Amino acid sequence: MKLTCAIIDDEPLAISLLESYVNKTPFLELAGKYNSAVNALPMLTKEPVDLLFLDIQMPELNGMEFSRILEAETRIIFTTAFSQYALDSYKVNALDYLLKPISYADFLKSANKALQWYELLREGKEGKADPGKDGQPTAPAVQSQTSIESIFIKTEYKLVQVELRKILYIEGLKDYVKIFIEGEPHPILSLMSMKSLEDMLPTNRFIRVHRSFIVQPEKIKVIERNRIVFGKEYIPISDNYKQKFMEFLAQRSLLP
Repeated sequence: MKLTCAIIDDEPLAISLLESYVNKTPFLELAGKYNSAVNALPMLTKEPVDLLFLDIQMPELNGMEFSRILEAETRIIFTTAFSQYALDSYKVNALDYLLKPISYADFLKSANKALQWYELLREGKEGKADPGKDGQPTAPAVQSQTSIESIFIKTEYKLVQVELRKILYIEGLKDYVKIFIEGEPHPILSLMSMKSLEDMLPTNRFIRVHRSFIVQPEKIKVIERNRIVFGKEYIPISDNYKQKFMEFLAQRSLLP
C-alpha cells in the first residue's frame, strides 16, 4: 500500500531532511513540499494527500490553524521544535507528534502508524461491520459487566484478546483507538470509536477523563497538576470529566 504525503515547513533544511526520509520509505510517495501553509493550501485543497508532515510555528498561518481547515481525510503528523504543543495536537486529532531534531527511526515509527491506520480503514470498508452512529464500524456487542476479564479487539486483520487488568489507558484519535498495555512497547491500534470501546469496558474498572482518554484507575501511580502520569506520558483531565474523576479520588484519598 502506498501513501501520498506532503511536507510543510518554513525551514529549508527541515524540508530537505524530511524529503530524504520520505524517499527511503518504500510505502511513502512525496506529492509536494511547501515553505508555508498559505502556499500549500490551494494545492492540498484541490488534491488532498493521505499524510501531511506539518510544522507548527510558521508565519501567516501556523500548523495548528492550518490543520483545522484541512480536509478531514488527511492524517497529520506534526513536526516541531517545541514540546509544549504536544497536548494541543490531541485537540486536532493529529496522528502523531515528532519533536525536532527528528531521527529516521522516529520518522519511520510515525509513518508506520499512518500506514497501519489506512490499512485498518481499508479493512473496515471491505468488511461487513455495520456502521455505528458516528460512521465507524461498531464493536461486537459486549455488555459492561463486572465479571468480564478480557475483550477481543480487531487489529491488523485479526482478533486479539486483551486482558483488562493489563490495560493502562486508551487514547482515541478520531477514527481509531490506541490501547496501551502494561509491559508492551507499542499500543494496539483498532479502527473503532471511543464510544463503542467505552461501552465494552466494565464501568467499575475504567473511567473517562478526557474526550480522547480512558484510564484504568487501578494503574494510576501519579497525578500531577491536573494530569495523570504514565511514565513519560501525561494524560489531561478535562473539565467535562473532572467531577466524576474527583469523586473517585475522594473515595481513595487520605487528605489533610
